[in-house]
Amino acid sequence: MIGYVTVGTNDKERAAKFYDTLFQALGAQRVFSIERIIGWGIGTSQPWFCIAEPFDGKDATIGNGDMTALKVQSKDDVNSLYAKAMELGAKDEGPPGDRDDGFYGGYFRDLDGNKLVFFTIVT
Repeated sequence: MIGYVTVGTNDKERAAKFYDTLFQALGAQRVFSIERIIGWGIGTSQPWFCIAEPFDGKDATIGNGDMTALKVQSKDDVNSLYAKAMELGAKDEGPPGDRDDGFYGGYFRDLDGNKLVFFTIVT
């Protein structure tokens, strides 16, 4: 059910070097890298670990920049689960839509402010 985990960083290059080296010992490598985010994994069918500069532009602190990603099977699943979260009182953090390289996701904060995303990979 978990697709990837993201933690915040204030120095992406330093963090990237750290995780490149650390995850090499696990046989993992970078599976993607975009402007604010880098992800590592053992292929695209296994969960990833990511670092990110927080989207809100504030300093990364424990919790700021963290997000739980829940992988689902289709865009319809993303849409319906995101809608259900909104229905239940979640706060919108980015409606369902296409992002980079076939990534389709809908972002929200739960009732306690935790950031989550339902996503699928569209090929």
